Formats: sequence, C-alpha cells, structure tokens
Amino acid sequence: MKIIVTGGAGFIGSALVWRLNQLGYNNILIVDRLDESDKWKNLVPLKFEDYLDAEDFIHELEEFNEFDVVFHLGACSSTTEKDSNYLMENNFEYSRIVAGWAALNGVRCIYASSAATYGDGTAGMKDGASALNPLRPLNMYGYSKHLVDKWAQRMGLFRQIVGLKYFNVYGPNENHKGDMRSLVSKAFDEISATGSLNLFRSHNPDYKDGEFGRDFVYVKDAVDMTLHFMENDIGGLFNVGSGSSTTWNELANATFAALGKEPNMEYIDMPEPLRGKYQYHTQADITRIRKAGYTKPITPLADAVADYVQNYLVPDKHLGD
Repeated sequence: MKIIVTGGAGFIGSALVWRLNQLGYNNILIVDRLDESDKWKNLVPLKFEDYLDAEDFIHELEEFNEFDVVFHLGACSSTTEKDSNYLMENNFEYSRIVAGWAALNGVRCIYASSAATYGDGTAGMKDGASALNPLRPLNMYGYSKHLVDKWAQRMGLFRQIVGLKYFNVYGPNENHKGDMRSLVSKAFDEISATGSLNLFRSHNPDYKDGEFGRDFVYVKDAVDMTLHFMENDIGGLFNVGSGSSTTWNELANATFAALGKEPNMEYIDMPEPLRGKYQYHTQADITRIRKAGYTKPITPLADAVADYVQNYLVPDKHLGD
C-alpha cells in the first residue's frame, strides 16, 4: 500500500507515521512545511519513502494518482490565528483541492476536521454530515475547518471520504507547537521549573475555577481511530475523542501524580481576547465511530498521562526513539 501523510512532520501526522511503521507500512510520502520549529525532530526516528514540500505537492497532484490513501492532516492548527486569508488558503482551499483530487482518482481520503467546529456546544457535539448547519464556531480556525466539512457535504463526498473531528489531542511529538501544546506538555515544563502550575480562572458563572474542561484524547488512541478508516469503504464525518470530559484540575492532578508530586495549582485571569471564544466544555459523542466498527478501548487518562510524562517528556524522547 502506498500512503501519503500531509502534515507528516507535525504532531498527529508523525504519530500516525509511527503507528504505520509499527504495522509494517514504510512506503509513505510525507508532505509538510518544515519551518523554523523543531518539528523536523519528529521525523528522525520514522521510516518513510520520501518527503515533499506542501507547495510542491499541491502543484504536482496528478503525479500521485497511483497512491492508495491520503491522510490529509496538514493545516494551520493554531486556534488563535487571526489571519483569515492564511487560514482559508491553508485549511479550506488546500483541503478542498486534496479531497477533490482524491475523490476523482480513487485515492482513499481521510482528512482532519476539528471539534473547534462545534463552537460553545449549544448546538450539540454529535458528528455526522447531517448535523453541520446549526454549528457556530467561535474562532476563525474552527470556521475554516467547518467550511471544509460543509463543502464535502454539499459535494456529496462523504459517501467516499472520511472527515475526523479531533478533540483535544495530547501526547508525544507535540513539543514544537509552542502555545498550542497541550496542558500536560506545558504543565510538565512549569511544574519541573517551579513546582506549581497556573490555570485559568473561570469567567463563566456556570463553572468553578479549574472545573471546566475538555474531551482529552491520547494521541496513540487518536491515530488508532484514524487508521480504522484506512482499509474500509466507510465514508462520513466522525468524532475522534475519548467520549468523556475531563476538568483542567483532573488533568493537572494526573500530571503531578505522573511526576510523583503533590498538586499545587494557582488560578490566574484568562487573557481578555480568549474569554468570548473559549470552549468551557467539550465531550465527543463517539457512538458513530463505535457503530463503524472501532472497538478498541480508550486509554484511561491517568495511564495515558503517566505514559506521556514518564516515557517521553522526562527522557525527552519522540515516538520511535
């Protein structure tokens, strides 16, 4: 099988290549943009056939018609990015071109959407193309992903392609993401340096400080859910999450426990620009992916955080090292 992974040097993309290698797949073309970050380090332990810059790939698509599957995970993943044109070009236009090319040439296409498309959650977080119209994303990043989903629905492509709404993924190979890293990664650095951890205060009267949260899913689970769609004919739009919501306090406590330390948290004001665009609660409904045949259990939070902290963050290792 010949496989393309766009965003293959990034967080989820490199983790996907790592798992593919474990399954015996090495005939992989990685497509990405290697910027000034250290994400190139994610590639060092991995096995793949070739690498191609994202701009070259999009202009040479017809040369790759013989490939069997494309995992389109490449995008601007910053939820605070304000350049709307940049997001439209990288997240909407690029995705539309790749998905359209794949559909026309019989290449299996699995692309990354996002739970950011659900906005504040008042319209629900149930996946499926039929549930798109009521959604109101809170930021331009979420809107750029939502537009891809709506385009695929409008074109009738969900009969043959798969969109995956990733919730809050965390785990090894995210160090290059800076402020977009998970709390576990940031907390590890902060706790190691100071022995304490700052969390945002709640600016929503419905939630106490530290008691709002998200659906956190370990990257190893996320890639297994992604790979479930590689060799079947199922199409559609699916949530990729744990199916439960974890508070920031619970996640912080698990990180302290993994480091063998007593919890020591302080609460600080959330930056003003974030307050009106903040998701206070997310929880993936994973009923549809279960009905689509995905049966593996979700890694318990404490076990996942311990694996991440003790086997990757403490020894400063990447997947495959």
